[in-house]
Amino acid sequence: MSTRPSIDTQGLAILIWSADRFHAARLATPLLMAQAAAALEVEVEVFFAAQSVQLLTREAVTQTIGFGAEAQTLDAYLQAAAAAGVRLWVCSHALHAAGLSANDLVPVCTGQAGAVAFMARTLAPDWRSLVF
Repeated sequence: MSTRPSIDTQGLAILIWSADRFHAARLATPLLMAQAAAALEVEVEVFFAAQSVQLLTREAVTQTIGFGAEAQTLDAYLQAAAAAGVRLWVCSHALHAAGLSANDLVPVCTGQAGAVAFMARTLAPDWRSLVF
């Protein structure tokens, strides 16, 4: 019988910046980590920055990511994360730099939040952060 570890953290902020149209598979691990943290009843926010915002368009989410039997579309990963309660934020500066608007994004995105919001979470004593 396994026991749930005692968690003294309110939330986890995950910054994704290294994924882009040519490296969409780099989203699989951070999205799985987000789901795992949510399963531990921790608030989770994922911040998409830099070129990773390009992967949140309706066209891009049809790509298959992941490995082996776990491979599925990016949309399936995003939907599973959102269903677990993960909030998916898009950097407004990166969105503008990519020539995109909120209308170009898949509906599963929570909204726009960037560097200041991520840093606020990172500096909060009861939040932890990961960067991918």
